[in-house]
Parts: sequence; structure tokens; C-alpha cells
Amino acid sequence: MDKYELAEEIRSFLRLEGGDLVGFADLQSLPVDVRYDLPYGISIAVVLDPEIIRRIINGPDVDYLLEYRRVNELLSLLGKKVSSFLEGKGFRAECFSATNTGIDWDTLSTNLPHKTVATRAGLGWIGKCALLITPEYGSAVRITSVLTDAELPAGTPKVHSDCRDCHACVDICPGNAVTGLDWEVGMSRDQLYDPFKCREVAQRWQREREGITDNICGMCIATCPWTQRYLKKTG
Repeated sequence: MDKYELAEEIRSFLRLEGGDLVGFADLQSLPVDVRYDLPYGISIAVVLDPEIIRRIINGPDVDYLLEYRRVNELLSLLGKKVSSFLEGKGFRAECFSATNTGIDWDTLSTNLPHKTVATRAGLGWIGKCALLITPEYGSAVRITSVLTDAELPAGTPKVHSDCRDCHACVDICPGNAVTGLDWEVGMSRDQLYDPFKCREVAQRWQREREGITDNICGMCIATCPWTQRYLKKTG
């Protein structure tokens, strides 16, 4: 089986299991320890329920919390399944949960963000709010990654933002966490937004809204014009 056949088999497998977007990334230019000495990455995205996303323009509700958890659990399951699939074919594979994996709580960062794999796979770019923006669904997705030594046909990496002069997420952020700069590959996350201000807002929602028990907000997701384009298509 060549790399294209393997890629199509992985893509078909993941879509049948509930993945909405699948891309493949060449990670060999990254430090070996960051990528666990594995040269390729599989980026998997699952789209969030549009009806729920429509309602969080003014902040999160319990339905969004449950949807957030559902999608994270599905992504973790997909990562485990595709890792087992690859290992069954004799390859090495490492999967990660969709959230809180390997976080340095002093910086609220990870060595290899899922967004890095996704942009290198060509699934989208990083928005001003530091979220992955996809042409199909805007930022209304959650993502995870699987690293492997299976050679896969890498997508064309995204190296700059397509947000241009849009400031929707900057204007709506209740914590003023978004700086408004356009992303380019190599930029640090902290140039785009302040994760501590974002977390403060999420913690405020927990105090103010009954049933919100996780650090979530989502207002920047709902207001993004690329997300709005997806929402309009769904009615």
C-alpha cells in the first residue's frame, strides 16, 4: 500500500467514525522531542453543533458545555482508534486528547499545539483569537492530533492568516484578550492573545452562569464571519 492509499484509508475510516475534517502534516522540520521523534501528523477536526454555536454569541450556556465535552470525548476516541489502526499495520503512533494534554499551567501552553499540526496539514489558519479557522466551518471545530512514522502525503501548510482586516473577535472579547494582530507562521501565541485574560473571563462565566463548570467562553467562535458563513449554510 502506498502513502496515498494509506491516507485515503485513514480519511475514510475517520469520516465513518465521526471526523469532519482530516489532514496530514509533515512535521520533520520541528524539533525531534516536540514531535516524539515521529515525522508525520494527522489532524482531525469535529464540527460543533451549529444550533448551539448560534446561541453563545452572548456567552456560554450548559448546552455548549455538554457539546464541548461531547466533541472532546469523540476526538479522543478517534485518536485512539486511528492509532490502533496504524499500529495494526506495523507503524508507530501517538495520540493525544483534544484538551489539557501536556499543558504547562504556568504559561497555559503546550510544546506541540494541535493547531500547529492542523495548519501544517492545510486545514486552516490561526485567527486573531488564536483559534484554528477553517474555510468550511470557521472556528466552530475542535481538533486533535495523532503523530506517526507512517509516510503520508502532507497537505499544503497555511503560513499566514486569511482574516485580513476583520476584527470581529477582537471587538467581542469580554476580556480584551485579543490583540488584533494577523497571524503568520512562526508568531508566538502571546502576540495574538493573552490566555490569562481569556481564562479570567471563563472563570467569570463559571461564577455567573449556573451549570458552567469548565473554562469555556466561545463568543469569538460564534462571531467569526467564517463561522457565520457555516451557520448560514445550515439554516
